[in-house]
Amino acid sequence: MKFHIKTLFPQNNEAYMSESIMKKAEEKGNIEYKTWNIRDYSESKHKKVDDYPYGGGAGMVMTPQPIVSCYNAVVDDLDASLKQEKKPKVVYLTPKGKVFNNDMAISLAKEESLILLCGHYEGVDQRVIDLIVDEEISIGDYVLTGGELPALILIDSISRHVKGVLGHEESLEEESFTNGLLEYPHYTRPEVFMEKEVPKVLLSGHHKNIESWRKLESIKLTMKLRPDLFDYEALSKEDKKLLKKHNIIDK
Repeated sequence: MKFHIKTLFPQNNEAYMSESIMKKAEEKGNIEYKTWNIRDYSESKHKKVDDYPYGGGAGMVMTPQPIVSCYNAVVDDLDASLKQEKKPKVVYLTPKGKVFNNDMAISLAKEESLILLCGHYEGVDQRVIDLIVDEEISIGDYVLTGGELPALILIDSISRHVKGVLGHEESLEEESFTNGLLEYPHYTRPEVFMEKEVPKVLLSGHHKNIESWRKLESIKLTMKLRPDLFDYEALSKEDKKLLKKHNIIDK
């Protein structure tokens, strides 16, 4: 998986991508990333990348020429075989987009290459969206000063679903949202901390009981913290029996 980040502030990405799991994933060749400075592709004498909006209004709008020229440079940079087989997907990070979730991360992880367009000011000229953008994505119902943080969030989340990035692939099977539920609570040493003990079942060594406890806690947490995610009908027969046995839901 190769990520192409199109931005006016390329230095914003380096610190995050050069640490922890992202750094290891790149070193192993599981992911690649390249940052492109949109300003470098401006044909304006002073490398101007924004202008006043037609029709008036507050703020500035990113002009289309530098963005589209930068896009063409990204495409030219890709392997010839990739260009012939499939156009790279272009994602524009914007509050107007569809709210990002785990299912989208899984889907996007199947792409060979992603171009992430980071907006600024009042956004980009609509013709950019019409000409090159395939999908508009938001990371939540709020507004940031630019698309760099959302782009990094997408890269992090998507990369976790690229084979080889995580040291333990089973982590993906148990973490929050993978099965429509929040993840169960975790405990580690010491066994007692400030008079609070680790649940006895986790110390029992009885794997079936531990699995049942974790599933029950996962369901209970989802019902309490994210009732909007909870779907009783999507539960397995075993999960429904578990809820009934513990008097959580009587159906």
